[in-house]
Amino acid sequence: MTVYRITISSWTSSFRYPNIISGYQPTLLVPPISTVLGLLNACSGRYLEYKGFSLGYYFYYAAKSTDLETIYQVEINDKGIPKNQVKSNIINREFLYDCKLVIYLTDIKYVEYFRKPVFSILLGRSNDLASVDKIEKIDLKEITCANKIRGQVVPFVGNYLPGTLQALPTYYTNTIPRNNIGTEAYSVISYDASDFSTNLTAYRDNIDGREVDIYFHKLNFEDGD
Repeated sequence: MTVYRITISSWTSSFRYPNIISGYQPTLLVPPISTVLGLLNACSGRYLEYKGFSLGYYFYYAAKSTDLETIYQVEINDKGIPKNQVKSNIINREFLYDCKLVIYLTDIKYVEYFRKPVFSILLGRSNDLASVDKIEKIDLKEITCANKIRGQVVPFVGNYLPGTLQALPTYYTNTIPRNNIGTEAYSVISYDASDFSTNLTAYRDNIDGREVDIYFHKLNFEDGD
């Protein structure tokens, strides 16, 4: 299969667990689909609908650690308006260092957004600034019963792959407040996972000398549903 491979890098990344609001903040080891789609929206400068859209990606990093972070908490009154009182707090936040995100797209229309991004590209939070390193057109070999699935998230139901099981949104609405779209259970599989057997059809790539089977998500959001 012929695809476009976009390589993105950042010094740091942190992907919050959706159900952890306060206290120690661990990071997911792979960004959710919603993060990758948000990154593409930032490049395009607008909200995209993603109808009949195919997306594959692979994420890896050099190290993981924890840092102290100062946050500022703002109270909201009964009318939903922020009060003039701000309280600071210190939390421990886990982060990933020396990160690479490799995105695979089949439609050249979306690839063009990465050549001249409209907004900043972030791999996680506002201080996780990223850059586009390379855009390539390549051919990937189809693999049945893929056994090198790693550095990715894969829907759990129907596949039942090993990894960290986590409920994650696939996308968000273009409303205020934003609402989750397509939340479901995913297997979050780290880049350093060992080979394991699956019934999946994927497409094999070689990244930094290591073979990886890329799973493609088929996305179709109709009018925000």
